[in-house]
Amino acid sequence: MIESLFFMNGFGLYVWLAFTFTLVSFLTLFLVIKIQYNKEKNKFIAKFGSLNSEKAAFAKSQSINKEILSNTSNI
Repeated sequence: MIESLFFMNGFGLYVWLAFTFTLVSFLTLFLVIKIQYNKEKNKFIAKFGSLNSEKAAFAKSQSINKEILSNTSNI
């Protein structure tokens, strides 16, 4: 029973390698995106650490922040 799951009539090697490659690719992509998100978040916090009304207005006026805010739902 277990052997048939691993060998899959001779296609097991292909199936398990494809599954492993996909899993590793998704995990790598997740980690890259998470690292980039943390870098951007830290840059934003460094630039606009404590947002008073003046800094908030400036942040909203920047084009990239407008794009980010337009793509997010109300939280």
